[in-house]
Amino acid sequence: MKLAQLEKLVVDALEDIKGRDIEVINTTKLTSLFDAIVVASGDSNRQVKSLARNVHDKAREAGVDVLSCEGEEAGEWVLVDLGDIVVHVMQPAIRSYYRLEELWGGKGPERVRRASAATKEAAAGEG
Repeated sequence: MKLAQLEKLVVDALEDIKGRDIEVINTTKLTSLFDAIVVASGDSNRQVKSLARNVHDKAREAGVDVLSCEGEEAGEWVLVDLGDIVVHVMQPAIRSYYRLEELWGGKGPERVRRASAATKEAAAGEG
């Protein structure tokens, strides 16, 4: 299955059960491990588990190999690994704490570069 088709399948599966704040991030230039991540929110443990299970089931029905599904026990953050796409379904508090979009969307590395530059400047001023 092509990446665009797989992305649509995942987003449709999340929207079926009213997943919120769905974001698809292309990671092809950032890592060779996978081509995209999808991040979505669910309002409760039960909804997070249901969203992840629906992605899992729809992918299997379409003939996509589900490599793993992690975090279903707690239901705060469930990861579904579809090989080319990794799906993160999270409760809003967990999502705002970890801010995956910043890491994979380009904002995180920029912030890290600024912090690193400030640390270097401070160290240079001390010497």
